[in-house]
Amino acid sequence: MKKNIAGILGSDAESLLNHTPKIPKEHLHLPGPDFIDRVMADSDRSPAVLRNMQSLFSHGRLANSGYLSILPVDQGIEHSAGASFAKNPIYFDPENIVKLAMEGGCNAVSSTIGVHASIARKYAHRIPFLVKLNHNELMTYPNTFDQIRFGSVQQAFDMGATAIGATIYFGSEESNRQIVEVAEMFEYAHELGMPTVLWCYTRNGAFKGDKDHHTAADLTGQANHLGVTIKADIIKQKLPTHNGGYKALNMGDSSYGKFDERMYSDLATDHPIDLCRYQIMNNYMGRAGLINSGGASSGASDLADAVRTAVINKRAGGTGLISGRKAFQRPMQEGVELLNAIQDVYLDTTVTVA
Repeated sequence: MKKNIAGILGSDAESLLNHTPKIPKEHLHLPGPDFIDRVMADSDRSPAVLRNMQSLFSHGRLANSGYLSILPVDQGIEHSAGASFAKNPIYFDPENIVKLAMEGGCNAVSSTIGVHASIARKYAHRIPFLVKLNHNELMTYPNTFDQIRFGSVQQAFDMGATAIGATIYFGSEESNRQIVEVAEMFEYAHELGMPTVLWCYTRNGAFKGDKDHHTAADLTGQANHLGVTIKADIIKQKLPTHNGGYKALNMGDSSYGKFDERMYSDLATDHPIDLCRYQIMNNYMGRAGLINSGGASSGASDLADAVRTAVINKRAGGTGLISGRKAFQRPMQEGVELLNAIQDVYLDTTVTVA
């Protein structure tokens, strides 16, 4: 299987499959079939939270491997239903979202409170529900960028959800309110026995300069660290594309945040596996799993892009991938094949943690 993955990676295969990171894997709490007993059992999480976390890890093609493959479809709110589903109108019907996750062998399906509620009695016992409770709505004119609560933890619990999720736009003007709101949601979710997943996104117009620093390893890593501080059990983050966001934002007379040159010289290099490992280090050295997002669909390159992201995440010590648009914006069978290709990376024992 490694030969096939190497073929998909093409010219990047040698670099990605043989890289040795700056920070050794021995410093990390790595994924594995015993992750709940070996790592999470040390925490203050209740037996109910641990049970539901185990149910996430025990479903789909990656069951009991310690890795996660999750299908997220909340773009109907975030990007408008028409724009998101025009390529494949069957996904206006929430049942097809769940069917794709099930046929694709995913550990869980993640969507809005409305999507899950509409088919909960038929499917909540057949595949773990990860209910996303806040969203950025783009109906306000002109568009604003904020995370608004669309549902409650109690609603998610009552419909049989296994876990809840939320987004914080770290760095935004609204981030302080979002941090407080989400921390309260996560506290109540844990009281009810549900694990928590946080989309730790950075968002500020000033982060776009010489590069788009919304995906800088140092800024996304710090967002992750804030996320685990409010007790996110799993962090969802975009794959880092470069480093040095703090340094770029501190050019001239500006003063933003805090950084140490050793973040760039001793803790990471510019290699994508090092950059991803830096994100995991900020997840309490892997005590909270890192799942990277699959990103937007770009057509013919989707399969190669998804496999590349999975290889980087796995070799860095990550816990899996959460990929939506690459899967649902194509015919269902092709979406299943793409999800399976991602999962094959985590099932391939010759693709190891670097």
